[in-house]
Amino acid sequence: MFVPLSATWIGEGFIIGTSEMVYDPSMGLVWVSSYILGEVLSLIIGGLFFAGPMRERRYLTMMDPFHIKYGKVPMTLFAVATLVTDILWVTSTLVSLGSTMSVILDLPFTICIWISAAVAIIYMLMGGLYSVAYTDVIQLILMFISLWFCVPFVLMSPSSVDITQTALNNTFQAPWLGKLEADKAWRWIDIVCVMALGCLGYQEFHQRTLSANSSATAKINCFAAAAVLLIFAIPPVLIGATAASTGNFYSQSNLFCL
Repeated sequence: MFVPLSATWIGEGFIIGTSEMVYDPSMGLVWVSSYILGEVLSLIIGGLFFAGPMRERRYLTMMDPFHIKYGKVPMTLFAVATLVTDILWVTSTLVSLGSTMSVILDLPFTICIWISAAVAIIYMLMGGLYSVAYTDVIQLILMFISLWFCVPFVLMSPSSVDITQTALNNTFQAPWLGKLEADKAWRWIDIVCVMALGCLGYQEFHQRTLSANSSATAKINCFAAAAVLLIFAIPPVLIGATAASTGNFYSQSNLFCL
C-alpha cells in the first residue's frame, strides 16, 4: 500500500525537476534538499497526526472534517481550492510526461501530451482506483529499475569529470552542491514548511491513507513512503550532478533525457 502512497509524490516532475535543480547553477543540492525534506516531513506529519484519526473516524475525503465543523458552504470553497491544485498538478505531470515521450518517440510535444492524457483517462474510467493503484506500483518499479540502471553509465560517461571534483569547485559552472547564504536561510526554511504542510492538502494523500485496512497500516504506509522517497531522490541527484560536471551542452541534454 505504501507504493501508491509514494507515487503520490514521486513522478516525472519529481525525477526531472530534482535533476534540473541540482544542475542549475543558481540552486544546487542545497536547495533541492529543502523540497525533498519538506515532502518527507509531509509524509511523517501525515502519519503522525492525520492518518490514524481520519481513518478511525471513517472519513471518505479530506473535506469531511471541514464539512462537519463548518458546514456545506465553507466546505465547497475549500473543495474549489483543492480542485485548482489538482488541475495544476495534473498539468505539470502531463507536461513532464509529454516532454519525456517527445524525446523518446520523436513526436511533437503537443501530440505526446494528448496521448498521455488519453491513456490516463481511459485506464481510470475502466479500472477506477484499482487501476490507479496498480499503475502506480508498475510505474515505481520501472522507475526504480531504470533509474538505478542508468546511474553507473551516467557516472562513467567519458564526457564528464568526477562529480566529487565539481561538488565544491567551479569547473564548468558553479558547484552542484550549491550555496546557502545567511540572508536566504529564511527562504530555505519557508520552502521546507510550504512543502511539509502544503502537501497535506492533496486529496491523493488522504485517499491512500483512508483506503488502508487499519489505522496502524495507514501510519506505517506514510513512514515507509517517506523512506522510499529518499531512496528515489538519489539517482536524479547523481544525474544532475553529472550534468553539472559535463562541459558539453549536448552531453548534458543526453544525460537529462536518460
